[in-house]
Amino acid sequence: MRHSARIQVGPVRFRIGSDWRAPIAAIEALYADYPRDDARPADATVRLFAARPWRRWLRPSVHIGGDFVVPDALPLPLAMGLLAAEMGMNLQVALGWRRHLLLHASAVARDGRAVILSGESGSGKSTLAALLGEGDWRLMGDEFTLIDPASGDALAFPRVVSLKNEAIAEMTARVDAARMGPLLVGTPKGDIRHLVPRADAIAAMHVPARPALILFPRFGGEAAIEPMGEGEAFVRLTEASTNYTALGEAGFAALARLVRGTPAFGISYPDSATGMALVERLWAETAR
Repeated sequence: MRHSARIQVGPVRFRIGSDWRAPIAAIEALYADYPRDDARPADATVRLFAARPWRRWLRPSVHIGGDFVVPDALPLPLAMGLLAAEMGMNLQVALGWRRHLLLHASAVARDGRAVILSGESGSGKSTLAALLGEGDWRLMGDEFTLIDPASGDALAFPRVVSLKNEAIAEMTARVDAARMGPLLVGTPKGDIRHLVPRADAIAAMHVPARPALILFPRFGGEAAIEPMGEGEAFVRLTEASTNYTALGEAGFAALARLVRGTPAFGISYPDSATGMALVERLWAETAR
């Protein structure tokens, strides 16, 4: 690759290579405060490349590759090279990580204990976690939460937060503009803008937390809390894990311990303030 960068997010060391300088410059700007270790081998490699040499200059088209690939993935225009790099980072972790149970979930921590928020795209988990992370909580991650099969602890993966559509204006009004990435308009997921986590979240990316609460948020509708049994929580989290099957018995044991030892609830909320209030209420009632 003509251009490259190395960054570390939680336990994962990335090497990102590109046929173009622009995506690497954007990644380096967003992850400027993250640690890097050029001497140690990367855990995951991302490649941004042109399928044909002329595509580097004429209507440049960015394909996403690396250690693992999705053959039928559509390329993105070079203007969305930053999004391609972020998608590539997520893809390599989702398809290749085997050291921990990987949950597609956001997480925040306080006093050494974590709240895990799992849900489908559009459920509001990323926005809710980002908002909590601007208050008295430490943002552990908005995309993945890693569970250590040996200890049961939650490990942080605090990559930059991918804000979408209406969430962009809400967060822009709350944080320093220096922590916001460029606005990407008209992506396959709508408008996207990235938020750099607070410095304390980045500094504590290697500090684990004990899971204390599992929430399945749903944005929209009246405020509601629904207790969830271990069986339903287990099934939902298997669906939210990209490597549960690959880990075999270790994955089953880790997930079973998580749901047996951690109360779970579904929550609905009409706005962010209500959602944060519900999290605080459940934390006060259950996370002792």
